[in-house]
Amino acid sequence: MVQKVTNDVNVVVETFYQSAQSKPLASEYLFAYRITIENLGSVPVKLRRRHWFIVDSNGEYREVEGEGVVGQQPTIEPGDNYQYVSSCNLSSDMGKMYGSYTMEDLFTQKLITVSIPEFQLIAPFKNN
Repeated sequence: MVQKVTNDVNVVVETFYQSAQSKPLASEYLFAYRITIENLGSVPVKLRRRHWFIVDSNGEYREVEGEGVVGQQPTIEPGDNYQYVSSCNLSSDMGKMYGSYTMEDLFTQKLITVSIPEFQLIAPFKNN
């Protein structure tokens, strides 16, 4: 588990290798990740956009940008959190992801950037 606080927003990431959906002989590895976004500030924020960087150990690099997360643009009140689960496929058994969220301060309507800490995607058999 990794976490990072930026602009009064705490982002916590947990990862899970999905062995049942992975096919190592075909170089297909699926990882799930659970993200908890906690508003530590005093004003509500709305998650508007995401921007991901995905790198695997084969040197493949992808960027993913878009509105919201998992089809939603949640509003997170002060002291509350929002949690979602998503997944990422890699062509190798190791990689990493990192990125940022664009959030809106709902009092000032200003956009703020919240960092998503870098996290490792490693198949458990790699650790042996």
